[in-house]
Amino acid sequence: MEQQKFAIDKDRLGQRRAALEILRLRLKEDFVGIDEIIDSLLDYIQVWYLMPEVLTRPIIVCLWGMTGVGKTDLVRRLVQHLDFQERFAEVELGNTDQTTYFSSVNAILKSNGLVDSRPAIVLFDEIQRFYTIEPDGSPVQVTKFNDFWELLSDGRLAKREKEDFDYYISDFMFNQRQRNRRPPGEPVPPEDPSQDTIGIWEARNLKKMLELEEDVLDIAEMSKKQMLDIIIEAKSRRRVFEPIDYSQMLILISGNLDEAFQMATHTSDSEVDADIYHAFTKKITAVDIKNALTRRFRPEQVARFGNIHLIYPSLRKADFESLIRKEVGKIVGRTEVRFNVKIHISDNVFALIYRNGVFPVQGVRPVFSSVTDILETNLSKFLFECLNDGSDSFSIDYDNEGKKISAQIGSRKVEIPFVGRIDKIRQGNIADVVANVSVHEAGHAVAYVTLFGIAPLQLKSKVASSYASGFTFPHEIYETKENLLKKIKVFLAGGLAEELVFGDENATVSRSNDREHVTMLAMDYIRRHGFDERYQANYTLEYGFSMDKNATDKDVEAMISGIVKDTRALLAKHLDFLLDLSRVLNEKGSMDAKDVAEVAARFNLPAAIKEEGYLHLPGYQDKLG
Repeated sequence: MEQQKFAIDKDRLGQRRAALEILRLRLKEDFVGIDEIIDSLLDYIQVWYLMPEVLTRPIIVCLWGMTGVGKTDLVRRLVQHLDFQERFAEVELGNTDQTTYFSSVNAILKSNGLVDSRPAIVLFDEIQRFYTIEPDGSPVQVTKFNDFWELLSDGRLAKREKEDFDYYISDFMFNQRQRNRRPPGEPVPPEDPSQDTIGIWEARNLKKMLELEEDVLDIAEMSKKQMLDIIIEAKSRRRVFEPIDYSQMLILISGNLDEAFQMATHTSDSEVDADIYHAFTKKITAVDIKNALTRRFRPEQVARFGNIHLIYPSLRKADFESLIRKEVGKIVGRTEVRFNVKIHISDNVFALIYRNGVFPVQGVRPVFSSVTDILETNLSKFLFECLNDGSDSFSIDYDNEGKKISAQIGSRKVEIPFVGRIDKIRQGNIADVVANVSVHEAGHAVAYVTLFGIAPLQLKSKVASSYASGFTFPHEIYETKENLLKKIKVFLAGGLAEELVFGDENATVSRSNDREHVTMLAMDYIRRHGFDERYQANYTLEYGFSMDKNATDKDVEAMISGIVKDTRALLAKHLDFLLDLSRVLNEKGSMDAKDVAEVAARFNLPAAIKEEGYLHLPGYQDKLG
């Protein structure tokens, strides 16, 4: 069959190409820190926007990232700037009945008027709520949204509307028969015009099903006989039963996929340094995403997501600072336009917002909340004083010592006592708890420094938690036999440091999460990796049978017990380093790699300062020769 030829409108093509470049600039103005994501997205959708006629399958682009990074907002802005609001559907799939009234993608697209083959955009958001495999690997009996995979496969969905037409025809025929059934001699009742016309609701549905060009209001005024003729004619051509070709559709899929962003679990609190967290999120690749997808979907389903995976990195410190200044600038600009008053914001205020609003693991949402809480809430009070004084400008500052936010209005200073909500929580950390946490985290750090020769990226003991649960953020450690044993010691060292400094009777249950990691590493060491010479089979397999894991339990326990003794000895050997580091951390509440290295140097211990993206691994190249 000869393929249909189409003419290339060079003027239209040039206009759309220019529109894409304008869109690129607008999106980069709208969003901070995702220029690479924007560039990649527009490059991938270029053929869809410029020449959709050449497509034989829909374009599928997947957007992945932690919560609050702006995935959904980016799609909505894209739709807005492209003026595709009338050709856009936003869908949340899920395995529960609470997610949506509909049970098929076809029904959702139909409800949004997307029942033809013209270019359109659909966003499948929060895809992590949809899965076909349980965490244990067993299949899920999914009855909803099975046609999602059909759409991803070839871009065709059956209309499944035959019954709608048959119902309309049978209903018309029934009414006609009832009208003709009258006693002999009884006159034919006059026709009721309101009963003979289609009506708005039916007109809307029939316009979609038949792809009519007429306006809905015009269709509503048609007689049922007229519409019946149109339906019969459409049925004779069988056009209404053919699948809709969505090959010119842009399909955008977004989700969090926490399985791929496992570095978030390194922090018991969300206060990890933004640049550190950014470096770890930058390492996530499309392979990591596909591995995460295989935990939720069958292999053939994973393949249907395609290979276009755009992975959002966490924002850097500079990005967060730029975002804060941008949001504050909007408020200052609106105030000047509305009230003809200029406002200057000091660096202390920006630092206050950052300190209380930046939690890299949580994305940008806390930033917006912090700007509102700190600036907008107090701005109205200062603005009233300014207008009352007849001034046309004022400056806002924050006194870190006095805990006051102030406005300089002419020669007068207006002050409001203010402590940031997160600052208040940090200040409320109980001193004894902070001391305990400092020793715990210092224990991790001492083991890390002495075993790997590297200073950890960050230590925290004063955090936004009333219970002051701290964390130690490490580098990536290549998992060799030796390194697994060292990692076990690092995990154990926190709780053992508490025992050594405070007495074992005063050690806390904060070690429980550490012990979980220790146990999993030890089990993998023996059961999975074959590092114990006595157990060379893989005791984790579940292919129709199960290995007797009880056989390895005593060895797992013996292994951990032996490492506990070694770790105690390691901490006792470096007790002075442990105590000194604990005291510094207790005082400062937070330490970076440079701070840790300085303390280690006092005891002649090498603690190399490595960048966030550093991977610690043996020198295999040198060993190879």
